[in-house]
Amino acid sequence: MTENNNSNSQFIKNFWTVTLAQQQEKMVDYFDKAAVIRWHNTNEQFTVSDFIRANCEYPGKWQGEVERIEEINNLIITATAVWIEDKTAAFHVVSFFRFNNGKIVELDEYWGDDGPAPQWRRDLKIGGRIN
Repeated sequence: MTENNNSNSQFIKNFWTVTLAQQQEKMVDYFDKAAVIRWHNTNEQFTVSDFIRANCEYPGKWQGEVERIEEINNLIITATAVWIEDKTAAFHVVSFFRFNNGKIVELDEYWGDDGPAPQWRRDLKIGGRIN
């Protein structure tokens, strides 16, 4: 993407809005047909159609909020909080988007479960709550 940062940020926010709403027919418009998506935590690589299916068929309804957007040349990085509407699961995902001709051609994501610090760190009484 070569437009200004505001339009790039808006593109990404719009992408997350349709993705969190599991709007399959709109999600496809954000991707180049040959895009590659990788979820590194689970060692999976997806085509666009498989990625959309994985997101849209995930059990439950999603909600979320983009917490941070960084842009470096043709790379946009987001940190996004994602949770299931019934609050049974919550995650943070860091996503690295690469673009060509205004479409996503590569998306690398790193998902982590939200939850309390592990007991061993609590036992050491190190660290503290962010909020």
